Amino acid sequence: MTSTAVLIVVGSVIASYLMTCWALVDVAGRDFGAVEKKAAWGAVAFVPFIGWAVYLVWGRKRGKRREDAEAGR
Repeated sequence: MTSTAVLIVVGSVIASYLMTCWALVDVAGRDFGAVEKKAAWGAVAFVPFIGWAVYLVWGRKRGKRREDAEAGR
């Protein structure tokens, strides 16, 4: 493996890890209406490499920000 390929792989892994962390923090800060739904989206976001993308496309819009949910918006 060349050094360029190693950098690409390492960069992809780091980016995926950071996006997974962001998705999990976002799930924690949203209200999905039920604990089961929140847990399910958390599990989806935790799947390596693709979970964060699935959550970003489909799950994020299903939850409300915690501040909005508490304000009744």
